[in-house]
Amino acid sequence: MNLIFTEAQLDKFKALYKKHFNEELSQQDAYDKAVKLVRMMQIVYKPITQAQYDQVMARRRELALG
Repeated sequence: MNLIFTEAQLDKFKALYKKHFNEELSQQDAYDKAVKLVRMMQIVYKPITQAQYDQVMARRRELALG
């Protein structure tokens, strides 16, 4: 996978990483970690269809979960 990030995006990623982990990243490390994060989100995030959503909501009503 060949993702392209702007320098500004990587700088923002580095700032967020520093804020949360108190660790400075090089530009290459920031790129590598950003690619891994985006790839993980692509794998994990699966939007549901309207039919699936309707099923979930019907089940919640059955269970009185609102």
